[in-house]
Parts: sequence; C-alpha cells; structure tokens
Amino acid sequence: MALKSLRWLGNARGVVRAFPPNARRDAGYQLYRVQAGHQPSDWKTMTSVGAGVREIRIHADGEYRVLYLATRPEAVYVLHAFGKKRQRTPKLDVDLARARLKELLRRRARE
Repeated sequence: MALKSLRWLGNARGVVRAFPPNARRDAGYQLYRVQAGHQPSDWKTMTSVGAGVREIRIHADGEYRVLYLATRPEAVYVLHAFGKKRQRTPKLDVDLARARLKELLRRRARE
C-alpha cells in the first residue's frame, strides 16, 4: 500500500522539529503509521476541533500532541503540534487547529 503524502499546515512542522529528540522521533514514527493507513499507538478524537480530527499523544521527555486529519483521500494534514503542560488542552491550541481546519476545507472546496 502506498503512503499518503503528509502536508503540514501553519508552523506545525517547525514545532515538531523543535520537540526534544525522543518526542520528535516518536511523532515522526506515529505520523508514518497514519500515512500507511494504521492507527497511532496512542490517540484520541478531537471533535472539539472538527470531524475526523485526531490527536496523537506523545509521552517522551514531557507531553506533546500532534493534531491531524487523515480522512481526506489525497493526504494526511498536520493541523497543529504543541507541548502540553496541563491535563486540559488549552483553548488557544484548539482554536488554532480549528481555524487551520476551516481554511483547509475552504481551499479544498474551491479546487
């Protein structure tokens, strides 16, 4: 099976690159699993962001999250990535991912 392409929105790629090495490596591996059509090892749905959005949960050198959309046939879209300090996902991170999803869907509808 061919891998879906991976498309980064906003500064998500730079944020993942700034994760500590173990977290960055885990994020890359989990995204590879998603590209191959598999589930990440630890994830949850993020309906607060939008339909089909999931969160990869990374527990390496701290807590990190990668929000993505894999339901589109053409690619896996990485909406947002961030380090997590509290149990509840900050509203700012949810709002940013939601705005990026909205813009993505608007662009895809015009094509």
